[in-house]
Amino acid sequence: MTDTVYDLAVVGAGVMGQFTADFARRRGAKVLLLDQWRIGDPRAASFSLTRSIRNDYMDPVYARLAFEARQLWLDFQRQTGESILIECGCLNLAKASVTPALSETYAERSYRVLEGLHLKAQAFDREGLEARFPQFDADLGRLDVEAGVMRVTPVVTALRARLQEASVLIEENTAVQRISRRGGLIAIDTAAGERAAERLVITSGLGSNDLLSRIEGCDLRLPLRPDRPNETKYLIPPAGKRAMFAPDRLPVFAYLDVGIYGHPFIEGETPGVKIGYYNPPDLNARPTSITSVQGFIDECMPALRDARMVDVQNADQCSYDLVADDDFILGAIPGLPGAAVGAGWRGTGYKFAPLIGRTLTELVFEGTTVEDISRFAPSRFEVSRAR
Repeated sequence: MTDTVYDLAVVGAGVMGQFTADFARRRGAKVLLLDQWRIGDPRAASFSLTRSIRNDYMDPVYARLAFEARQLWLDFQRQTGESILIECGCLNLAKASVTPALSETYAERSYRVLEGLHLKAQAFDREGLEARFPQFDADLGRLDVEAGVMRVTPVVTALRARLQEASVLIEENTAVQRISRRGGLIAIDTAAGERAAERLVITSGLGSNDLLSRIEGCDLRLPLRPDRPNETKYLIPPAGKRAMFAPDRLPVFAYLDVGIYGHPFIEGETPGVKIGYYNPPDLNARPTSITSVQGFIDECMPALRDARMVDVQNADQCSYDLVADDDFILGAIPGLPGAAVGAGWRGTGYKFAPLIGRTLTELVFEGTTVEDISRFAPSRFEVSRAR
């Protein structure tokens, strides 16, 4: 057994793993952070230029947790001095010619959740929407006020700097071969040698099952499957129109009933307005007239019809992990005391990262958490086998 023993080893150095390491080091813990790739690898689910931060979920549990995570992001921004959050709001849209039952659309249902939680939200009819956000052609708009877009690059830079300043050991391009209990410690065998820790957290996304299979005596397998947007485009408006697509005039926007989400144009940072088309995991979407980014523009965003469209080549084209029951996976690893796993972020997890990191840290150091995470327990899959 190696002479160096860490208080915590985190396997998976995406944003979830980095925040876990960050919260652990705040406790004075000696932390090891391992990853099979390098931090910021384009294949990883954390890779991007921008991410949405919003509270507008149809499930009040997720809406409340998103709001709690937002407070931690604001703390992180103050502590680091980085400009991370652009608070432009998130506008959910609906149009009767596309989704006739307007009262049952994502926009309206998530708005009711926000109101129920007493979070700031605004409602627009067609006339109000045209006055406030003339970029859109829709019958209904619901604005999540305390929302917006996050700059990912300064998050990566600030997190790494904090971890290095706190002497967190980061080992990139290091594959884990075996994990077991030895002499009261958790032994992690890697190609670079053995590492030992008192506690373990796995935040490896789609690689979680591979790691669980390498834990001696662990039968847990998680029903994860990869997914990614069907297409993601940048829309580059003519120079004379670009101001109307900046964050001070254009919020994050979405028509999730048809799988559309978008981010404003950030001058000097992104090529244009980003629009993605995907399959929302938490909706039983019905076929509509919108089946592509171009279809959304034609139907709901005429202000972009003269914009030049280009494919997003690298950023935002990573795969993310979906879960069979469409809930996060967050909790103790059965049969391995002192170990926990976080996975299954469903393409929506980035905004929750500091809350996830804090919760995983609480779990392995205290055995209990501030948030009730019983719903997300990995043990619900203990008898399952991934296919």
